[in-house]
Amino acid sequence: MFSPQVPLMVQAQRPVDRESETESFAPVLRSSKTAAPYRGESRFNEAVDAPLEGFSFTCEQADLSHHLTSVGRAVASRPALPVLANVLVEVDAETQRVALTAFDLNLCIRSEFEAQVKGSGRTTLPAKLLSDIVSRLPSGPVTLDASSQAQESAPVILMSAAGQYQVRSMSAEEYPTLPEISLPAADADGDFVGEESPTAQALELPIESLLQGIGQTLFAASGDETKQVLTGVHVKLLPGDPPCLEFAATDGHRLAMVQVEAEGIPVASAHGEIGLDFTIPARTLREVERILGTQTAASTVELRFDRSQVQFVLPPRASKTQCQQRITSRLLEGQYPDYNRLIPRQFERQITLERRPLIESLERVGVLAAQRNDIVKFNLSAATQTLRISTEAPDVGSGEESLPVQMSGPDLELAFNVRYLLDALRVFHTQQVSLELNGATQPAIWKPLGAMRLCYLVMPVQLRAT
Repeated sequence: MFSPQVPLMVQAQRPVDRESETESFAPVLRSSKTAAPYRGESRFNEAVDAPLEGFSFTCEQADLSHHLTSVGRAVASRPALPVLANVLVEVDAETQRVALTAFDLNLCIRSEFEAQVKGSGRTTLPAKLLSDIVSRLPSGPVTLDASSQAQESAPVILMSAAGQYQVRSMSAEEYPTLPEISLPAADADGDFVGEESPTAQALELPIESLLQGIGQTLFAASGDETKQVLTGVHVKLLPGDPPCLEFAATDGHRLAMVQVEAEGIPVASAHGEIGLDFTIPARTLREVERILGTQTAASTVELRFDRSQVQFVLPPRASKTQCQQRITSRLLEGQYPDYNRLIPRQFERQITLERRPLIESLERVGVLAAQRNDIVKFNLSAATQTLRISTEAPDVGSGEESLPVQMSGPDLELAFNVRYLLDALRVFHTQQVSLELNGATQPAIWKPLGAMRLCYLVMPVQLRAT
């Protein structure tokens, strides 16, 4: 019989209080009337204190729908404030640009794009309602007219070839101050001046490296909110020539770690070594992966960070429509486990096998394993150089398959959670994989052969005598 899975011995710092999570972006609940102005790279903040004269803009239906969908993923499902169910719309006539922003007090997604603009101003509109309407409009130009916003509670008019809709807005003054990372400026003597935080830093990352690091570790992050720091991916910059970015994620039973080369990344800034060593929430990285995965023109993304937050900035040149997108997120608090000490330095057994046949066998046997805790048993035989994969599901049936392997070391019988194995093998991209083992209750290390520095540690399930 099988006993519960042997836990990976990692300890996270005491989870952050849920109340303190809401306060992670310190002054966000202040009204934008009284808070310091948003310090972005655009001129939208200049419209905050301007008289309410109204505005309108015209763009393609497909573009507006795309940007509403993109930022809408940061709209709170249960907003702490009613206005957080809205998307913030900012329009600037001088630059002929529109900015859409959604913010749930932890994650902020902002998208700027070109449009035909008349007037400047800000308002907020129901995010889901607006997105649902725009997505169903016919292709072609659409106009959002807020020229009557100088009047109290005046609706915004959405017009297209199909007709027009009136949508009730809420004042942009109700919207919380947006999080922003302002980089320090230096005077002629090299001293930092201005209001910007000297702890803020920035560097450019290759999009390919960033997506590789996210895609090969994110699946191993914990979904248990009580293990707060484990619900993200730890990212660390390792100096070298070229430097490397190390990504790591663990849920306490498995660990995914990958190092990707990142040529062109500076290892020092004007104010010392770059302190890239923090944990980013998994939800944030899913949005980064989704947005960057659709980009074909950009090769790099700017990463800004300070002690409490991180921001990914996709440059305007990344799109023919001169779209700029920014994703800003709080960082997870707490000390991430020292995962490197969990990886054994020596192994009694070395196994090499074909990746695709292994995946197919695990998927077939996993159909029956799903009937009982997803557990599959491995029997490794050095004499026959085979791996036998089996499972038993009482009252349902049993299954067994054998695969040829290249093995050194004594025979061994052990068990794994089949989902944990498939999650890792599907992000490996080599023909062969290696498995390194000591005992039936000690960490098992999976690696793709002849590829990047990728390591996947999974704890076996403990076998009990029947």
